[in-house]
Amino acid sequence: MVGYDPLHIGIIFASAPLVRFAMPFLFLNGFRLDQRIFFLSLILMGIGAIGFYPALGYFWFLLLVNIFFGIGISLVLPYIEVISLEQIGKERYGRIRMFGSLGFIAVSLILVHYLSSPQSGIIFLIAMALITLVFGAFIGIKQNKIPDNECDANDETCRFSIANHIPLWIGFFLMQVSFGPFYNFFTIYATDQGVSLNTTVWLWSFGVIAEIIMFYFQGPLLRGNLPKILQITAFITVFRWLLIAIFPNNTPLLFAAQSLHAFSFALFHSTSIAILFHLYRARRLSQQFFFGISYGLGGFIGAIGAGALYQYAPVFLFVGGAIAALGAGIAFRINAR
Repeated sequence: MVGYDPLHIGIIFASAPLVRFAMPFLFLNGFRLDQRIFFLSLILMGIGAIGFYPALGYFWFLLLVNIFFGIGISLVLPYIEVISLEQIGKERYGRIRMFGSLGFIAVSLILVHYLSSPQSGIIFLIAMALITLVFGAFIGIKQNKIPDNECDANDETCRFSIANHIPLWIGFFLMQVSFGPFYNFFTIYATDQGVSLNTTVWLWSFGVIAEIIMFYFQGPLLRGNLPKILQITAFITVFRWLLIAIFPNNTPLLFAAQSLHAFSFALFHSTSIAILFHLYRARRLSQQFFFGISYGLGGFIGAIGAGALYQYAPVFLFVGGAIAALGAGIAFRINAR
């Protein structure tokens, strides 16, 4: 609506995943994601959100503001994830994570009807960011009264290394690469195949409803063999993308494919968080790298790859996603040996 061309939009969208990927590397040598850094990240997130309003019409200013906002988010999320697992345990973690899914539904089904201008969207973003800042500060202040369970970075046993579990991290990366076609092109792909926009919106929401149900009831599953669950979620994701690829205009099968979001996102995400929580003593740093390598680098490569596929071979868009998910499943299987 403002007048940016697709290249500018792509660069702005790509900046946040790249920031999310780069940030954890700053914490490998001495930096710690402690309460002080957490509070600073909340402030940076708030400033970034407010900055969107004056920056909207100026590309480089908007890009800089988006980077600031991305830095704040990339530090807030891992800190909160670790607190959640420490305070409530992996079995009940999904019931907390479920509220993010409810927020997504609120945006996709309700807010979309009120986004009449870019400014109205930015005002909503600012309001939500400031509310998040307030609640985040409350959590941080409360956490100050609880002993810090994060190990000392000077302790040799606390050293974080991806090298010890390379197949696991490759799997995390490929799993998010496989979501590139879905997150970036599903609406365009479905409507190009003759599915109405209204039906497509409900397909998105149905997938989120499926993930909410999984988040709420997944506790008993997370008491089982976590590496095996990772493999299962990856192979279910392969099946999901193939369903969309083979039956792109079959509405009942598209809804069936969306129901699998319960496994390919909800159960996968919770299992990944739980595995890293137990594998590494540097828990916050491991969560930072999970978000950075999977949703950051994986999301970035997935978006670019999906764009290339959709431009030159659109019929193979979700086949490409299925191949990436298959690679993730194989990597998880190798890691479990």
